[in-house]
Amino acid sequence: MKVVRGNPTPEELAAALTVVTARAAAAQTAVPGAPAPRDSWSDPSRIAARRLPQPGEAAWARSCWPG
Repeated sequence: MKVVRGNPTPEELAAALTVVTARAAAAQTAVPGAPAPRDSWSDPSRIAARRLPQPGEAAWARSCWPG
């Protein structure tokens, strides 16, 4: 691992190394040819499940509130 920019503390380097190691271990245990699990953030049903705000006076405010 090489730090290209910045001056991380030893704790920050340890945290980054832990994440990289965990991801590498997960990739090794994955079944070859199996589809990768879909991240909920990129799941289109997340957007379709919500009711879109209706036009009106306070539509801009309702667009930021869940449900």
